[in-house]
Amino acid sequence: MTYDGGVLVLDGLTAKVLGDLPAKGFTRLNAAGDERHLFLTEGDEFRVLDLGAWSEPHGDHAHRYAGDPRPTDIAFTSKKPGHVVVHDGTTVLYGDGNGKVESFDSAAMQSGTAPTTQIWTDPKPHHGVAVLRADGSLVTSKAAPPAKPDGVVILDAARTKIAENSDCPGLHGEAAAADHVLAFGCENGILIVKGSQFTKVVAPDPYGRIGNQAGSAKSPIVLGDYKVDKGAELERPQRISLTDTRTNTLRLLDLPASYSFRSLRRAPDGAGLVLGTDGVLRVIDVTAGKIATEIPVTKPWEEPKEWQKPRPAIHVQDGTAYVTEPADRLLHLVDLASGSLVKTVQLPRVPNEINGTLG
Repeated sequence: MTYDGGVLVLDGLTAKVLGDLPAKGFTRLNAAGDERHLFLTEGDEFRVLDLGAWSEPHGDHAHRYAGDPRPTDIAFTSKKPGHVVVHDGTTVLYGDGNGKVESFDSAAMQSGTAPTTQIWTDPKPHHGVAVLRADGSLVTSKAAPPAKPDGVVILDAARTKIAENSDCPGLHGEAAAADHVLAFGCENGILIVKGSQFTKVVAPDPYGRIGNQAGSAKSPIVLGDYKVDKGAELERPQRISLTDTRTNTLRLLDLPASYSFRSLRRAPDGAGLVLGTDGVLRVIDVTAGKIATEIPVTKPWEEPKEWQKPRPAIHVQDGTAYVTEPADRLLHLVDLASGSLVKTVQLPRVPNEINGTLG
């Protein structure tokens, strides 16, 4: 978990603090894709953190190792580092300031050495995102003047453009659904990519922004936020979007409380998870489009106006939902199979972002 001035590393089962690593400025955490390392976005670098636990395949089993969490000497420089995407066994880093798209085999990082990377540079840098697919093709956001994202372009393995679509104003974020389908959020709906084909699913409102999404390889349905007030300084939505990538249809689900961009996740079985400002973790049956279970976890909270400020966040790992409660410096562990809160621990720092590895 990040905090103002560093990163706390905890044991995933006991929640015991294993390490307290210093960091400068506002930092972000992203998975590296190898279940050993995380990326710490710090300054103009994607800096690699070793969480200290890993497995090495050995015949029909694996050898498991553990050490101390530590910062490494591995760092990927990029101006205004932004989105990190792990997909089809590859990891892609996008630099918003210079359009640098750097990719590598996710498993190559596990040895603890810097992997060999491939670099492609977006000619129009913007707050973007890119996904590298198993066939070597790159699916990336594209921008129109003045460098605002407005669509998606597909490049083949030689980085020659094979398809593009410009019907996604204000594009932000991506999610992968079952059958390797990709979805990109727009200010007027969602753009679905299947192979080299695009399908635009239009929002039911003239301004219906989907800016944060959570996908699952177990489900063809993408969970997303949904905002309708273009002029709001901070809209606190109480509806989520559920987009079926099989039928290219979108439905909205009303919730009893608002949520933030750190509230949306998926369970291991593909169910949707939404952490509400009323302190309740809601399990969503995304196929039926209804709330399946409600689990009280935190005290009621209000989303701060500045997106960098701490607010409750959720991370899902191996059947457990880890929910932070910054106001009281707490971490809650929720067993998703039973729908019960199994542990709450006091933290030595005020948590902000949260991520993890399986080791």
